[in-house]
Amino acid sequence: MQSSTLLLLAAQGAIPKFDYALFADTGWEPERVYRHLERLEAAAADVSIPVIRVSAGNIRNDALDEEHRFASMPLFVRGPHGERGMARRQCTAEYKIRPLKAEVRRLLGYPHPVRVPSGVYAQQAIGISLDEVHRAKDADVRYMRNVFPLLDIGWTRRDCRAHLTAHGWGDTPRSACIGCPYRSSSSWAEMKATAPEEFEDAVAFDAAIRRGHPAATRSGMPMRGNYYLHPSRRPLRDVDLGIDSGPEPEGCSPWACRGDNHEPTAPDGENP
Repeated sequence: MQSSTLLLLAAQGAIPKFDYALFADTGWEPERVYRHLERLEAAAADVSIPVIRVSAGNIRNDALDEEHRFASMPLFVRGPHGERGMARRQCTAEYKIRPLKAEVRRLLGYPHPVRVPSGVYAQQAIGISLDEVHRAKDADVRYMRNVFPLLDIGWTRRDCRAHLTAHGWGDTPRSACIGCPYRSSSSWAEMKATAPEEFEDAVAFDAAIRRGHPAATRSGMPMRGNYYLHPSRRPLRDVDLGIDSGPEPEGCSPWACRGDNHEPTAPDGENP
């Protein structure tokens, strides 16, 4: 919602125009997100703002591919003795942050491994609203400098929603993988009711990852428990989605994530 608002404000001339807008595509977004993105691309094209889709592959296919390195997803874990935990999240770094940084370097004219000269940088506007100011962070590389236009104008998520609705964008969806564990029961219930094929896709994926990445099983690595998409740590198909599981968790906006999902910085301070 905030990112769409930011792009529309730029297209409307309410904030400085962007040279480019980037979207990190995990390959497993809901269909309504892709339809929304196509509409945004058209609106941005009208004012000559190219929207560039970047990708590191299809996260669903990669997670089930024995031959592909697994980027850990924040799956809910039930240990052999009933312990409850979560797997470490690496998927945001691999499927969003890394391809976005690679594209920034390309646009600057210094693709990896070419070193970006000191003083050369892209100013990157990030859609963070006033009610989530705690998520605003400086870039962790020298060739990017983060700015937060929504904070500058003092807009909250409610302001963003009002602006989108007033300009015919009231149906702006949340961007998240179909099988993202950061969903509440109400979010899963909505998917089941409005996009049953996508819900069945998530159910199938949930069953397929029960014992972790297939390469681990094949190589005989000991599993520390069973893995699930739902916080109840039960098969998604069997969960009573009418039972409140709490508010929608914070998602995985690439530049506003919690703690452990940034890739490590290389010794010279530049990431690939």
